[in-house]
Amino acid sequence: MTAVPEATEPTMPQLADSAAALPDAAPAEAAAEPSDEARAALLLQVKNLPDLPGVYRYLASDGTVLYVGKAISLKKRVGSYFIKNDHSPRIRLMLNQVAALETTVVRSEAEALVLENNLIKALSPRYNILFRDDKSYPYLVLTGHASPRLAYYRGALDKRHTYFGPFPNGYVVKESIQLLQKVFQLRTCEDSVFSNRSRACLLHQIKRCSAPCVNAISPEAYRRDVNNAMLFLSGKENEVLQQLEERMQTLAANWEFEAAAAVRDQIQALAKVQEKQFVSSNSSDGDADILACVEEGGVLCVNLAMVRGGRHVGDKNLFPSHADEYTPAEALSAFIAQHYLERTVPPLIFCSPEPDGASLLAASLSEQMGAGKGGRRVVINSNPNGERRVWLEMAAKNAQLAILQRKSLQASQAGRLAALVEALGLPEETQRIECFDISHTMGELTVASCVVYDQQDMQPKEYRRFNIATTVSPGKGDSEFAPITPGDDYAAMRQVLQRRYSKIAAGEGKMPDVILIDGGKGQLGVALDILDEIGLVEPWVIGVAKGETRKAGLEQLIIPRLGKTLQLKRDHPGLHLIQQIRDESHRFAITGHRARRAKARIASTLEDIEGIGPKRRQKLLARFGGLQGVKAASVDDLAAVEGINQALAEKIYSALRG
Repeated sequence: MTAVPEATEPTMPQLADSAAALPDAAPAEAAAEPSDEARAALLLQVKNLPDLPGVYRYLASDGTVLYVGKAISLKKRVGSYFIKNDHSPRIRLMLNQVAALETTVVRSEAEALVLENNLIKALSPRYNILFRDDKSYPYLVLTGHASPRLAYYRGALDKRHTYFGPFPNGYVVKESIQLLQKVFQLRTCEDSVFSNRSRACLLHQIKRCSAPCVNAISPEAYRRDVNNAMLFLSGKENEVLQQLEERMQTLAANWEFEAAAAVRDQIQALAKVQEKQFVSSNSSDGDADILACVEEGGVLCVNLAMVRGGRHVGDKNLFPSHADEYTPAEALSAFIAQHYLERTVPPLIFCSPEPDGASLLAASLSEQMGAGKGGRRVVINSNPNGERRVWLEMAAKNAQLAILQRKSLQASQAGRLAALVEALGLPEETQRIECFDISHTMGELTVASCVVYDQQDMQPKEYRRFNIATTVSPGKGDSEFAPITPGDDYAAMRQVLQRRYSKIAAGEGKMPDVILIDGGKGQLGVALDILDEIGLVEPWVIGVAKGETRKAGLEQLIIPRLGKTLQLKRDHPGLHLIQQIRDESHRFAITGHRARRAKARIASTLEDIEGIGPKRRQKLLARFGGLQGVKAASVDDLAAVEGINQALAEKIYSALRG
């Protein structure tokens, strides 16, 4: 269908929101070729497209979105697909599957760029290059309170606070917080804790916090430390050092030697921090990103390095999916468009090579950052000089090393899988392995995990957890499944396998080649029974039983199809693969159980108090930042929460303190 602009043209937020209304992408198997009637209707639709900018979506017969693209002229761009005959094999394969076309008309190519990348992120079309980097990047935040808090932060930015970043990983942020605590002694505690302190905490005693909570430092002095921290994070260490030295001299001249010694300690700590900077910039550019895309042996890698406040704070390597036949310039263009969408963009982006459509990308990012409306311009530079060129060379080298490392790992994983196939007599085409584990504490809040190994790597996006309902503590499991007896691992295994594979037997999802059951003959027998009931006979089912001493390397592999039990050598590559998958299943199950248990205990602690229902509990937890904050609150603070009167506040206070 062709969406025609109405009298009121769409705004940028409306375009961004339209991605969420589209159907999810289906698995990447090749779709069936469309009928002649569908092809004729498609060609007629292409012929009648408008000569306007917009975004187009190619759909398969089953409605799967195959490709999303943008165009200055929909008529010319989409028409070119069906006129030319010199397409690459990838495009020819895609066009053979196209059964329908959807288009959305927009006002400009820049708006088309935004909408295109919203749709790519939402739909993951199999013929678009994809950078699976969905997690938000971490920031370091100084809150806008009277006594600002220094904290680690992910999520949407709030104008009331000051943010520094983004950073490539959480480790950099946490290390920065530790350094700033040593130098400027800013508070890191939650507001609920800060407002309820009656005496200074341990951090004050070890000189990591100046304790503004109990007025151990004057508001003016604390504000001065906050301003110095902001200067430091902005890359102005020398300015901070100069101010501290002047203050130390003034204090010493006034015979305030203790205060002067404290400032001296700050100067020494700051000097040590400067020594630890392994890469620094002498230029005036505070923030910049360095991007290098390298292709070797058919593998594409983008290295993203970040400079914040003139300091190199780390880098990360990203490997795109569906990157066949893309050049580094095309891949870099796709990365910039996808990565910076709805994110803070630094004023300078250095690239190697020059990305396709660099000027359009720069204009779109500048518009995103409010250029012309009091914001700032974004510059994309692919031919820098001096130290900036060194940055690019370093990023390219890191991308090359990442490709070599990835190939080495893939070869290792391929060797492990081949060794396992040979040792157990599995089919040569074996690729997909699923493993199950059960976790609970004395039967409480049972959680089952399913992890997936495919394409010679773990596939976290395909992991699943299952809450198993028990007669003592009902969970959120499917209502069609009866609660099990607490601690009955056999019943839990039966339920999770039924829930997992009844859908796959009905054609929903991928069929595994091997199913690993973490347990002995009992759990394995349950697995075989339930798969037989479902009618799933294709996968091999293997039990992984711990040895007599339960030490790693002594696992016994129970293979019902062969009617035997094997114990591979401790250094056998196939055993290492089994251990990797089994340990990941155990980790995934136990982390899910712990999270569920913690949530349940918080809820039950407040639910046990008469008069506290779900709404009041939610308001209390939101107001005080969690159960610990509620416990630390005074009666008057509790009574200030909407819906909590004085009598109920006293009851809550007594219940939690008693």
